[in-house]
Amino acid sequence: MSRIGTVLALIGIGLTISACGYNTIPTLQEQAKARWSDVQNQYQRRADLIPNLVATVQGYAAQEKNVLTAVVEARAKATQITVNASDLTDPDKLKAFQDAQAQLTGALGRLLAVSENYPDLKSNANFLALQSQLEGTENRIAVARRDYIDAVRTYNTALRTFPTVIWAKTAFSGEKPMADFTASEGSEKPPTVKF
Repeated sequence: MSRIGTVLALIGIGLTISACGYNTIPTLQEQAKARWSDVQNQYQRRADLIPNLVATVQGYAAQEKNVLTAVVEARAKATQITVNASDLTDPDKLKAFQDAQAQLTGALGRLLAVSENYPDLKSNANFLALQSQLEGTENRIAVARRDYIDAVRTYNTALRTFPTVIWAKTAFSGEKPMADFTASEGSEKPPTVKF
């Protein structure tokens, strides 16, 4: 009987531990990190498209050199600032990354606006394909950011709610809340395009 009692006690302990939320914090943390990888993947896709877009526009709009230079410089800056999974708890690093990406977004907006002055460029198949890919990538970035924000919200909530707060204060006491994406200052206004 004692052997059966021991087995039942072990099963009971196993069920209790599995239902107590111990695995919730690391699971949610890994989901948030995976979502961040998706965000970085989409930003990298955008960065990879930019040289082709710039080269296509360059052939038509050589006099728009300052716009092309601004895009190339913004792309270089955006690809130099990286935030890995261990930096997700540092809001300053995330803000620097966001600011660099916002500069690139503004420069791209000006570049696409340049096409309005060049009817031949607007009808160029390469330009249209690149513009379509870039627009699709911007949508993917928005979805990836939304998914990351949701994963971070879920993770940060788990650190502060019962029963996972017990594990957050004991076994995972070193885990910090992750930083959210926030809108860049002035992003509520569309970029100003001047020719």
